Amino acid sequence: MRFEMICTGEEVLSGQITDTNAAWVAQLLMENGIEMQRRTTVGDRMADLVAAFADCAERADVVLVNGGLGPTADDLSAEAMAQLMGVSLELNEAWLTTMSAMFAARGRPMSDKNRKQAMLPQGAVMVDNPVGTACGFRACYKDTWYFFTPGVPSELKRMVHEQLLPWLKQAFPIEAPVGLHRMLTIGQGESNLAQLLEPIALPEGVTLGFRASLPYIEIKLLQREPVAQDAWSNLLDAFRGVLGDALVGENLKSLPEAVHDLMRQQGKTLATAESCTGGMVASQLVDLPGSSDYLLAGLVTYSNQAKQSLLGVKSQSLAKEGAVSLATVIEMAQGARQRMGSDLAVSISGIAGPEGGSEDKPVGTVCFALASESGCVAQTLFLGTRSRNAIRLLAATVAHDMVRRALLGQPPLADYGYMKRTGTRLLKA
Repeated sequence: MRFEMICTGEEVLSGQITDTNAAWVAQLLMENGIEMQRRTTVGDRMADLVAAFADCAERADVVLVNGGLGPTADDLSAEAMAQLMGVSLELNEAWLTTMSAMFAARGRPMSDKNRKQAMLPQGAVMVDNPVGTACGFRACYKDTWYFFTPGVPSELKRMVHEQLLPWLKQAFPIEAPVGLHRMLTIGQGESNLAQLLEPIALPEGVTLGFRASLPYIEIKLLQREPVAQDAWSNLLDAFRGVLGDALVGENLKSLPEAVHDLMRQQGKTLATAESCTGGMVASQLVDLPGSSDYLLAGLVTYSNQAKQSLLGVKSQSLAKEGAVSLATVIEMAQGARQRMGSDLAVSISGIAGPEGGSEDKPVGTVCFALASESGCVAQTLFLGTRSRNAIRLLAATVAHDMVRRALLGQPPLADYGYMKRTGTRLLKA
């Protein structure tokens, strides 16, 4: 099946809002054996919309058009499709009745402008929207089906799950399952990863791709045709062996997601003590529902005074070795674990820049420690000459990986690649 998507709206085209709808649709389709061939973004201009719709005709089997079904003058999707088909808009009485009932149930009067949302191209098939006032519709032009949905994410998702996918599976043969295996890495550049993986032969029907999005580079193995299970397993094992410590998860959206799942599975608790990352480690975990099962506290101890009063860091350690030192992060992690009563505690203190570095501790120098019942392990990494936010993001990622590795029974300190270790310290309980 040749599937394309058109996303409409000036706010999407201009970057005022991020188009998360298209990414969600593409991923869901892939999971259901359908690969998106092309995606187009077009503004709220009639001529551009008609041209974009026409461009897909006869090339695609199905085009998902997202957006432009609202009640205002700049919602032009239905009218543009009618122009392309050479038909007029007609009132869909069934949807007008449904929409009127929605407003009545909410105790709100329905504006005359909402009537526009029940106007569909003549001959179109209405598509139900169970959570919004704009119905969708599908229409055929030159052997290409166009499936229209509102741009509101909650409405799109319900309609794709309940309307689009069942219709696709019924109307079109999906000949072979398309599989996507994602390998999440940190600490290696994209070109270096490509060079490391180049000697590994790919089975026929498998293609390799990369997606860079700080702090990760995601390796994508796309199975366009069915591959024998032994060949697929051998390929994944070969990739894992070459990637080593740089591989931090498979088929995950993020490293915090891996930590989150492991913490809940093992029933352990965690406290964080952060300086330069300003609570980023804890915040990324709190983004995930259920983090209250294990995250006891996230302490942002930015000043030396806070490190002393909240975590018990010794004034001698700060005076002798400085806030960015192995001694300080060890005492931060130990203090957080002892005071919060957690199984694990991770700490960070570093120089995120753009100022504050020195010859001995340049900007990008970050110290980490992980405390547990077995003791405390600490390291200093140089994360490179980067922007302030990039250093903070990389630092939070390393902290999460130390926790992940400890939960898996692996050494918490990993060799990533470009993030060079300049010091370590180990304290046994």
